[in-house]
Amino acid sequence: MMSRSLKSFNRIVVKIGSALLVDQGELKRAWLDALVSDIVSLSEAGADILIVSSGSIALGRGVLGLPAGPLKLEESQAAAAAGQIALAQAYADALGRHGKKAGQILLTLGDTEERRRYLNARATIGMLLKMGAVPIVNENDSVATSEIRYGDNDRLAARVATMASADCLVLLSDIDGLYTAPPSEDPDAVFLPEVPRITREIEAMAGSAGSELSRGGMKTKIDAGKIATAAGTTMIITSGKELNPLKRLAEGGRGTWFPALGSPASARKAWIGGHLEPRGRITLDEGAVQAMKSGKSLLPAGVSSVSGAFTRGDAVIVETLQGRIIGRGLIAYDADEARLIAGRNSREIEAIVGYPGRAEMIHRDDLVLDDVFLHGTG
Repeated sequence: MMSRSLKSFNRIVVKIGSALLVDQGELKRAWLDALVSDIVSLSEAGADILIVSSGSIALGRGVLGLPAGPLKLEESQAAAAAGQIALAQAYADALGRHGKKAGQILLTLGDTEERRRYLNARATIGMLLKMGAVPIVNENDSVATSEIRYGDNDRLAARVATMASADCLVLLSDIDGLYTAPPSEDPDAVFLPEVPRITREIEAMAGSAGSELSRGGMKTKIDAGKIATAAGTTMIITSGKELNPLKRLAEGGRGTWFPALGSPASARKAWIGGHLEPRGRITLDEGAVQAMKSGKSLLPAGVSSVSGAFTRGDAVIVETLQGRIIGRGLIAYDADEARLIAGRNSREIEAIVGYPGRAEMIHRDDLVLDDVFLHGTG
């Protein structure tokens, strides 16, 4: 059986539903302060923490004085616009009392589905974490419409966990985990402490709709589990109703655990290595080949030639001067720009392409090298 210690994870995404955070248009400050103290404890123990928080529309209702009941699209967007400011400020204040910084990231569906925007969002999250800030992520409800939205923050949280290479995703819910049937309807429903793999039977247990505030029910949490575990992220569904829910979970509190199928790094490498169609080729000089072998990123200076028609975020083949394929990676530049900066020092990039681009042609996190090249004799 897997280890069930929250403290054993290095990077944790915590998803918070509207109903936990907002009550009748008002922020539940005591609950938020208790949660933030949990987050700070995990952070001080060495974990990176990201928060995916619903609540902007629910909070915006109160800010704008909108009535209860369903909102029109434009009313929802206005509520989100007003509520997001209040929500971000609340997180910044709560974290600030512990000497921590918050960084707000608003995403739409395209930001995790289109590779170029995915790389931008991933880089922003990575830099915030590197600088010790806590990213606060929400769907950009002020501009999202039904065609371009996730529709629930469970799946958004799973995408964010994948994007950030998190090894743990905690879904704080109004229920303490998955049962064989909805416990409110079936007194014989059995609690499941662990789900080794999501099967059709598990999906059938998930039921459907949630409350008015939280669009997702258990079904969206199981969908999130499929995304997360396939990407190497362990997922936990646990109750957020009480104060200090993460402390309770870390001390062995009740929750349903969905073990990761592999690690985030291996899942990401499999995605780059096997699921993306390469759009071009990057040929390296001998120095760059050796740098790759020692685990470094690919800098423009080590590139001898560039071929193909690709855009930033596409997969490209990486090869030696002799034409030996040594791996593939996600390119940080469009093809025409890559050709212009090939063989040049990274300090020259801005003068050549007209903007301060990334120092690496392919970052090592976006590079998958052939095992024979890495460990073989050839």
